[in-house]
Amino acid sequence: MPETTPRAPRGPSGLAFGGDYNPEQWPRDVWDEDARLMREAGVNLVSVGIFAWSLLEPAPGAHEFGWLDDVLDLLHANGVRVDLGTPTVAPPAWFYRAHPDALPVTADGTRFSFGSRGAICHSNAGYRAAAADITTRLAERYADHPALAMWHVHNEYGVPVSACYCDSCAAHFRRWLARTYDSVDALNEAWGTAFWGQRYASFAEIDPPRATPTVGNPAQALDYRRFADATLRENFVMERDILHRLAPGVPVTTNFMTALSQCDSVDYWAWGREVDVVTNDHYLITDGRRTHVNLAMAADLTRSVAGGAPWLLLEHSTSGVNWQPRNPAKAPGQMARNSLAHVARGSEGALFFQWRQSRRGAEKFHSAMLPHGGTDTRVWREVVELGAAVEALGAVRGTRTEADVAVLWDWQSWWAQNLQWHPSEDHDPRERADAFYEALYDRHLTVDFAHPEADLSAYPLVVVPALYLMTEAAGANLRDYVENGGTLVVSYFSGIVDEHDAVHDGPVPGPLRDVLGLTVEEFNPLPAGGGVRLRGPGGAELTGDVWSEFVVPRGAETVWTYTDGLVAGRPAVTRNRLGRGTAWYLSTRLAPGALDVLLGAAAEDARIAPRAALPRDVEVVRRSGDSGSYLFAVNHTASDAKVPLEAPGTELLTGERAAGRLVVPAEAVRVVRLDG
Repeated sequence: MPETTPRAPRGPSGLAFGGDYNPEQWPRDVWDEDARLMREAGVNLVSVGIFAWSLLEPAPGAHEFGWLDDVLDLLHANGVRVDLGTPTVAPPAWFYRAHPDALPVTADGTRFSFGSRGAICHSNAGYRAAAADITTRLAERYADHPALAMWHVHNEYGVPVSACYCDSCAAHFRRWLARTYDSVDALNEAWGTAFWGQRYASFAEIDPPRATPTVGNPAQALDYRRFADATLRENFVMERDILHRLAPGVPVTTNFMTALSQCDSVDYWAWGREVDVVTNDHYLITDGRRTHVNLAMAADLTRSVAGGAPWLLLEHSTSGVNWQPRNPAKAPGQMARNSLAHVARGSEGALFFQWRQSRRGAEKFHSAMLPHGGTDTRVWREVVELGAAVEALGAVRGTRTEADVAVLWDWQSWWAQNLQWHPSEDHDPRERADAFYEALYDRHLTVDFAHPEADLSAYPLVVVPALYLMTEAAGANLRDYVENGGTLVVSYFSGIVDEHDAVHDGPVPGPLRDVLGLTVEEFNPLPAGGGVRLRGPGGAELTGDVWSEFVVPRGAETVWTYTDGLVAGRPAVTRNRLGRGTAWYLSTRLAPGALDVLLGAAAEDARIAPRAALPRDVEVVRRSGDSGSYLFAVNHTASDAKVPLEAPGTELLTGERAAGRLVVPAEAVRVVRLDG
């Protein structure tokens, strides 16, 4: 990307506030009302044109830009900047009549039909040419428009279709494999094709991992996940480079879905390096979990994909969504609390899907900034209040969220872990990541996520909740980290296979053997509903489930021991001193509350001082930068909370002075700009 490309939307001097705007769904006379109400709500940025290809090009080569000209001119006249979409997520009906082979094919041979969104074979040459053409025409027309703040390529890559298995993809996959492996002999070695007689004599013999009578080659399936992700990214880069060339100096993004509850098909570490501005969409998953913990985790993960830099929340909901089995409304005040929790963790604003609630189509029951009920509604009043709050926090723009610990996460390891035929279907890497994050959240520690091969030297504590696939380089990285004084916590079934899903040579856990000071002779997954008891220092007891192991210490000390089952008397939790640091290993699944015992001991090793007493579900996060230091206190409880302040300051939402202890009202947010 050009060195001069901004890393934030052009225009808003403070934080961004707004949402997806789809004027094409409404008569022309509604647009003026929209502009007036946007001013009333404090909107300064909207996303436009994301699904408008059929209106911009109603027939092949016949373009109608006049309506979009009017929209951008109207928004500019009312002080609203535009995140302008390339509409390549939804090709028109005429395109599919000309290119029926651009509709994706599933692994069992079913070809999807037109009539939804994202039904695209990203290897299809016709699609690539058409996408490049509409992107070029938009850039040529709007590169210099004064409303343009940022380009928005496509929409939510990887959802709903992440991979196609058609013949075009098969040919593309073979070319990708030839570039990746150089020779078919190297591929045979990496894939272990001697097993079940799957050896290939040429790349031409290889197909995508389509439906087979029983489990196919896991290394092939893993590589196909990588190929599919890389193919999506190729198309993004194609559009991005067109926009950079024709509209230099205007940042380009695409909206991520980093929450582990929302998208599992995209390697966001790789994508984060390709966008000018990291943006994210986040929606609460109402599955009985503490939704604000999932929100915090997604925000921390997005900030980490951005390399710690500020990012932008491009979509979330004002209230209920429409695509879950049950879609409850948000409670009064929850919209603002959710929005400002994202800001606390690095977002440079809060945008929603969408501005005006649709009357037609699949998302007509999805909440919006301007509901069906209009301005005499609770949601609208809360939107206006939130707009004022976001404006009041403009000074935090450009500051960075300060983290306490790191959690290692790797999407490719997740893909490998989710392949078939593993020791237990009950082990879920996402569940382990959620559990460890929740335990750290409840200790009031702010988390950065990191790639296993990243520099970890800034973190006193690093946690590995689920890293089944681990390269030798990652193992060496963790050893260096511990030897140089770091504290490491590793959960079970980590360090098992290499990047080709081959078990590392020698005893499990492969590249972690030395740093953990142990080997694992055998896995012992537990039956459904089964448990195992652990006894630790002072006779304390814990209960694990899902998993246990026959652990053999090779220098590590046993801290907790199994007291029943096949593993009775064996180590359950170990601690190994290596160089100037320590490494902990947990060989069973503990719930977040029980994990706190282990993390508390590891935090003591890491010299992380206990946080001041805070109620559960009151999060305190700090952003700092050239403009000052800001303490965000988010109270998710039904009672007022008192948060200790290390220095006096000014609370930005009320204008009041604060010193000693900050009172945060029930279900509210306070932000203090600390003196000094």
